[in-house]
Amino acid sequence: MTQAPMITLNDGIQIPQLGLGVWQLDDAQAHASSKAALQAGYRHIDTAMIYGNETGVGRAIAESELPRNEIFITTKLWNADHGFDQTLRAFDASLKRLGLQTLDLFLIHWPLPIKNAYLDSWKAMVRLRDEGRVRSIGVSNFHQEHLQRVIGETGVTPSVNQIEIHPDFTQAPLVDFSRRHGIATESWSPLGQGGALLDEPVLTRIAARLGKSTVQVILRWHVQSGHIVIPRSTNAERIAANIDVFDFRLDAEDLRQIANIVQTGRLGPDPDTFDLGA
Repeated sequence: MTQAPMITLNDGIQIPQLGLGVWQLDDAQAHASSKAALQAGYRHIDTAMIYGNETGVGRAIAESELPRNEIFITTKLWNADHGFDQTLRAFDASLKRLGLQTLDLFLIHWPLPIKNAYLDSWKAMVRLRDEGRVRSIGVSNFHQEHLQRVIGETGVTPSVNQIEIHPDFTQAPLVDFSRRHGIATESWSPLGQGGALLDEPVLTRIAARLGKSTVQVILRWHVQSGHIVIPRSTNAERIAANIDVFDFRLDAEDLRQIANIVQTGRLGPDPDTFDLGA
C-alpha cells in the first residue's frame, strides 16, 4: 500500500501531495471511489458542494477504520454562496453533509469577479479558520490579480490555489507567482480532458522506457513539479495505480521534453468570466 508524501502549507498544516478527486461522480460513485482510495493508501479526498457528493464522501470516511486525523478532506464554496454570511451558512451545510465536526481545507471554488463578493467570502473563511472549524483555507481558479486583492486587503495569504494544470497547460506565470508568495498549487484535471494527453508521443515514449503507464508519467510530472494533484477514477485498479508513482523519477531530459510539449491552452472555464450559479 502506497501513501503520498506530505506538503507543508504556509500555515503549517500538512496535506498529502496526491489525493482523490471526485468531480463528476454521483454520490454512490464518490462513496465507492473514496472507500477504494482509502483502502489503497490515499489519505486525501477533494470534493465540493456543487459536485453533489459530499454525503457519499462522508459515508466513506465514517465507514473507514482510520482515525479522522489521518484523512485530509477538502470541500469548496459554490458561486451562489459568495458573501460573508452566505459563506458561513454554506460551510455549515457542507460540514453537515460530510458528517464532520471540522474540515481540513475549505476553498473558494471560483472568484466570480462579476459578483465581486469573493473578498467578503474570504473574510468569512478567515473567521472559520480562526475559530478552529477549518484547519486551512485557500482558493480555486484564482488569477494573480484575485490573489493579490485578498492578500492585500486582508493580510491573509491563501494556503492553496487549486487551478487547471496539465503538461499542455502549465500556467507557469501563475504557478511562479504562487510559489513566490508561499501558496501551494493544486492541479485539477491533471490529465487534461478527453484523453488527448494519453497519446502524446513525448509522454508515451517516456512511459515505455520506464515501464509505467502514461497516466503515471503525467502524475509523476505533477509531483516533481511540486504540485498537489487529485486524479479522479471510479475504477479500483486505476485508483491504486494512480498513487503508485513514488517509486520512480523523471530525469532532467524527461522534464525538458515535457516542458516543450505544445501548450494547447485552457480546457475548462475562464475564471474571469465564469459565473455559473451566481
